Amino acid sequence: MTTTCPRQWMDDQLRLGQTLCLILDSEGELVARQALLSPHDLERYSCIYSQTPISDLANAGPFIFLIDNPGDARLKPLLDEPERNWGWLASIRHGDLPALTRHWRERLIIGTRPHRALYRFHDNRVLGRALAHLPEEARPEYLGPAISVCYWQGGQWNVAHNPAPGEYPLPADPGWLNVPVSDDRAMAILHSNNYRYLWAKHHEELRRLSQRQDPSTWLTEQLSYAQQWGWTDPEQVRFLVIRKLTEAEASIINNWAPHEGEAPQVHYERLFNEAKFWAGEGSL
Repeated sequence: MTTTCPRQWMDDQLRLGQTLCLILDSEGELVARQALLSPHDLERYSCIYSQTPISDLANAGPFIFLIDNPGDARLKPLLDEPERNWGWLASIRHGDLPALTRHWRERLIIGTRPHRALYRFHDNRVLGRALAHLPEEARPEYLGPAISVCYWQGGQWNVAHNPAPGEYPLPADPGWLNVPVSDDRAMAILHSNNYRYLWAKHHEELRRLSQRQDPSTWLTEQLSYAQQWGWTDPEQVRFLVIRKLTEAEASIINNWAPHEGEAPQVHYERLFNEAKFWAGEGSL
């Protein structure tokens, strides 16, 4: 990996005959997304979440745009403020946008039911950590058709090249899913995933909550409880945040705290059954 100026990298890739792509986190960059969408036809961009099991989240998911001109004024706000972590740049062969789209769609959903999650490939921080961890010979399976990528990481622009661009099947044990994550980063990912889920599935409840307090701060508090209680299973965390959200105005469970010496799973099952009982769906 090397450092560079993104505009210089784009110029170099164009001189080599490559096509430029912008991978954009559209949820956090709606203005940039709409500006890039307006003059494009369907062959000039792809919405990654569409035509997948999470198509209902497509409007909040990542987009890939083909870029013709490094000097495009619509790119300037992004390139001038990379600390917004809006995504990253890639170069591909002419006509490879469908292949790049397929590549990332195949790598979107990780884990098995009921412990499935979304892999945020479009986050430049996720990409940067994976590339720092993977050996060069593992890059092709990760980057797929991307020939070269340019991304913001650690306060500077970095470039990584793919030694063998192409289409590869998803490996049985993807190395990029075994990247060590700090505790702070793990909590940030957990917060982001749950926040997106709540806005997609419980928008009205979250909107009502926002009239009384900041939803992001509220979610941080709930995840802190889960951490204190040893609730690490996604099913446990999801139960906590959904139940707390839906009961924000009238609580069913009076005491969420664990009993003395109560194991995390026993604590969870007790509260889960109590919630079902008060909802008329089971017995204690």
